[in-house]
Amino acid sequence: MTNDEIYTPPRSHSGQPHRARAQGRGPVIDQDGREIPDPGLNGQFQSFRFDFGNSTANPFGNLTREQRLARLDAIAKLLDVAFIVPGTNVRYGIDGLIGLIPVVGDIITTAISLWLVREARALGAPWHITARMLANVAVDGVVGLVPVAGDAFDVMFRANVRNVKMLKNWMDKQPRV
Repeated sequence: MTNDEIYTPPRSHSGQPHRARAQGRGPVIDQDGREIPDPGLNGQFQSFRFDFGNSTANPFGNLTREQRLARLDAIAKLLDVAFIVPGTNVRYGIDGLIGLIPVVGDIITTAISLWLVREARALGAPWHITARMLANVAVDGVVGLVPVAGDAFDVMFRANVRNVKMLKNWMDKQPRV
């Protein structure tokens, strides 16, 4: 199947190609289905593109295992133990704060926790480690949905710190390559 069979440009009632750009609605298409470049751009954006292959363009690219693990550790600490309740030794993180927003907050923090599990899997964690990590996230997410008790549980359970600790313990047992 050719591109012409997949996409046929819209035609006006007279059978001529639709001139949408003149009306400000998109590119002009010729009779063969090809886009006619706009002469008004004067080549300013003709070669504009994003280059994510370059390490300076992609903040997540070309990191070592240790750097990725350090990033996961920092995010887990931010989520679970970044702040201290004044006058006590009780630590909490933004997971506990965002979790105060009913339902939406718990969905957001569970999504971030799932991203940590995905990163652990990308680091090579085996299925039994990721399964335990997913179980921690599920318990944290489900119990966190309970209005007040769930937020207190989020502060005390610290699923993200547990998951990163579990990942670090597994990585320490692996031989260095």
